[in-house]
Amino acid sequence: MGILQTEYDFTLPMGFADEDGTLHKEGKMRLATAADEILPMKDPRVQNNPAYLTVILFSRVITSLGDLKMVNPRIIEGLFTVDFAYLQDMYNRINQNGSNTIKAVCPKCEHEFDIEATSSGEL
Repeated sequence: MGILQTEYDFTLPMGFADEDGTLHKEGKMRLATAADEILPMKDPRVQNNPAYLTVILFSRVITSLGDLKMVNPRIIEGLFTVDFAYLQDMYNRINQNGSNTIKAVCPKCEHEFDIEATSSGEL
């Protein structure tokens, strides 16, 4: 019987710069639950702007980011767009596929294989 992996490491392509200028790039994201996707719908910020759902969702499922004591919506709002997009892709991979891998095909032999998405949002 296998062990279910519920948390995945990541390294942001740019990183979050806090008010002291310290860069936070490495973190962990856990698998989302139904509550993670449903409960933010009651938040007035999401009701006023549905695009804010992802901000609330990430603040719930990102369990660590660098040396920050906690990850809250304000931290997520301060992410660079490239980091936000990287996290959206990762969120979809781990919650839809159950792994942080990307399907690839060798251009020469057309062999299909999986590549682990690793640091800096690169393959």
